[in-house]
Amino acid sequence: MNRALPFFLIPVLLYQMFLPLQAQEAPTKLNIVIVEGEGAINNVRQRVNREPIIQVEDENHKPVAGAAVVFLLPNDGASGVFTNGSRTLTTTTNNQGQAVARFRPNNVQGKMQIRVTASKNGQTTSTTISQANVVAAVTGVGLGLSAKLLIILAIAGAGVAGGVVAATRGGSSNPTQPTVITPGAPGVGGPR
Repeated sequence: MNRALPFFLIPVLLYQMFLPLQAQEAPTKLNIVIVEGEGAINNVRQRVNREPIIQVEDENHKPVAGAAVVFLLPNDGASGVFTNGSRTLTTTTNNQGQAVARFRPNNVQGKMQIRVTASKNGQTTSTTISQANVVAAVTGVGLGLSAKLLIILAIAGAGVAGGVVAATRGGSSNPTQPTVITPGAPGVGGPR
């Protein structure tokens, strides 16, 4: 039995079929959300930093993919260079609307402002990310837990060996008489 579709349902079905193919509306307003890097402190001795990550959103707080993003580091003072060797990095947001700016801080201590501008479909917005470059002392570099434990054991072993030597050489005025060490509670202190 072959039934024909009612005539009035054809436009509805066509609309539903082509709805996914329609282009998304362009955002009427862009916002930049700082995901990571605000207030970060970069240790210039280690050349490590907290890379800025931003997210571009539309007026409904939905991620905007494919937005052009420009990161700009200061020309003077506390600053750095991006991985391309420049103080300017141009990139686009990914499907989550995010963009990352990897950079190496310079040797100048102080506060810095990283300027960020995002644009898409004629809409533009900008913000700044505040960070600081500092010279921080490097402590415990290269010593893992096992190395530190070996150093402690070596110092303790040297102390025990020194105690044995002192006990065998200083207990008697007669060098032919052996010194006897008896087990007991260990203690630290001078002769009795």
